Amino acid sequence: MSAEIVPFDWGRMFLGDLPPLFLLEVIFRTTLMLLWLVLLLRVTGKRGLAQLSPLELAIVIGLGSAAGDPMFYPEVPLLHAMLVLALVVGLQRLLSYLVIRSERVETFIEGVPVELVREGVIRLGALSRANLSREDLFERLRGQGVRQLGEVQRAYFEQDGNLTVFTHKDNPPPGLQVVPPWDLQWPLMLEVGTPHSGVVACLGCGHTLMATGPLPSCPACTGDHNQPSGHQESVQSKGWTPATLDPLALDGGGESGGSEKDGGEKAAQAQPGGRS
Repeated sequence: MSAEIVPFDWGRMFLGDLPPLFLLEVIFRTTLMLLWLVLLLRVTGKRGLAQLSPLELAIVIGLGSAAGDPMFYPEVPLLHAMLVLALVVGLQRLLSYLVIRSERVETFIEGVPVELVREGVIRLGALSRANLSREDLFERLRGQGVRQLGEVQRAYFEQDGNLTVFTHKDNPPPGLQVVPPWDLQWPLMLEVGTPHSGVVACLGCGHTLMATGPLPSCPACTGDHNQPSGHQESVQSKGWTPATLDPLALDGGGESGGSEKDGGEKAAQAQPGGRS
């Protein structure tokens, strides 16, 4: 059992039972923990930052923890907590100043944008480095009104975790469909080697080509040496789908090539779960 707490004991409230020299240790602890927290947030990636930089998120976490404990733990001295709060704010001002003055510090703390899509083709290596799946990318593109990848000139995964998309203003080329979500309706699948005539899009990366016979393996997936080991084969095995201008069009999706007589209907029925 701890000793009985005397209410409004000013010595306990502000200094506790620790020597004044312990305040120097508080300074060291706060500085070390804040820098460690910033480093960990950089390692975990930008996906969950939701418009906050790693530094800003570290400040929020640090301030919340430092302000909360002395509010209801009587053994936490107020002076120590006040010092921690002042240090966190001071370190934030210092790091913000360094970010402005040094591009190297800015890159270390906040990272750099990642190009995920270029001219309608997904950059698989960049997608992996951003810790995003293809479905994550498609969800974010749908949130910006994108219906198919051919509309996208560039897509950047920013430092704050948001996706910036630049689309063709007029007459976009056909591409891999983004809507409806593939979990609701799987795209029409054409396996490698299937005879087909028309523009097709790779189900793995969105690369398009004009097919006039048996479908080859995707040259973009084969040539992407930045993708993770073991990913190339799984992408190629997913095959192709007819490229589309508007997958939501009432005339059947605005396909630029392919029809049931090309074997597409049989390929769709072969999807897992019988999706078509």
